[in-house]
Amino acid sequence: MIRACPSTLLLTREQPALVRQMRRAASLHRVRPGVHVHSGDWRRLQPWDRYLLRVHAVARTWRAPVFCLESAAALHGMPVFDEPRDIHLLSEDGRTWRQGDVWVHGAQDARRVVEEDGLGLTGAVDTAVDLCRVLPPAFALAVADNAMRGLHRSGLALDLSSHGRAQADRRGLRQLDWLQSRASHLAESVGESVSRAAIEWLGYEHPGLQVGFHYEGASDRVDFYWRRLRTIGESDGWGKYDADDPEAVKAHFVDEKRREDRLRRHESGFIRWEWADVIRFERLDERLRQGGLRRVRPVQTSLLQTLGANPRSLPRARRTKGFSSKPGSPTSG
Repeated sequence: MIRACPSTLLLTREQPALVRQMRRAASLHRVRPGVHVHSGDWRRLQPWDRYLLRVHAVARTWRAPVFCLESAAALHGMPVFDEPRDIHLLSEDGRTWRQGDVWVHGAQDARRVVEEDGLGLTGAVDTAVDLCRVLPPAFALAVADNAMRGLHRSGLALDLSSHGRAQADRRGLRQLDWLQSRASHLAESVGESVSRAAIEWLGYEHPGLQVGFHYEGASDRVDFYWRRLRTIGESDGWGKYDADDPEAVKAHFVDEKRREDRLRRHESGFIRWEWADVIRFERLDERLRQGGLRRVRPVQTSLLQTLGANPRSLPRARRTKGFSSKPGSPTSG
């Protein structure tokens, strides 16, 4: 099932009188020619949901579009970082061209196209491989992890390297190899995926993922575990509870404090970090060093620099939070 439009679209051709009246009252935001949304709704949307709304606006105004790249990812509920610049469609005749913010791509290779809820889009595997070729590597790792997690639930696997080399498109093959050697269905959130890349590039040893512990009659699972050091790592996200429910927020923090205290009583170290610490990687580095980790390989500064921005999304001045990965939970995987 694809992700629904996050707000009601008003099309001039369908409701011309209402659109004129609301435009005079300055209560509409223009999404694209002939398509509007309530201004208040637009202001409340996170960047990735604004993008999803833009995708649905194209679906309502173009003839039989087939979405690909970030546009297909948004509809599939795959990770989308900030608000991508462009809407991406597959070309019917093999030509590549653009109109405004819509890129129509003439593909060298055939794609599996699926139709869901009346919309055409590339299948999840082709969408993931296409994005993994072109996204910054840590963000591509989040897409690869997400795709592998979805396939694993169905008893399937994804070989990014083999899939990429079977195509005529030679872009990003080295990145697909790098991703294939690191991507895992065990990663449960975008924050975990991007953290894993940052940890490697900062020179620290690879942690175990989603390791379970059984202490004091309770079963706990942690994001990262450095077994040699008996140190736990947790990438905090805000999608683990309902932030609109104060009681749920309170219960979450009480339960999380009890869990952390229990694990600290039996393990040697416990390190927490947030999304902002990963993007500003010096802060993650400081937290890991304070937690007792030591470098085992050289720092890869050039790769760390790619964490700060996604060139395929709108500039930082026009962005807020970092990513979305599934409906209703913009910061969880």
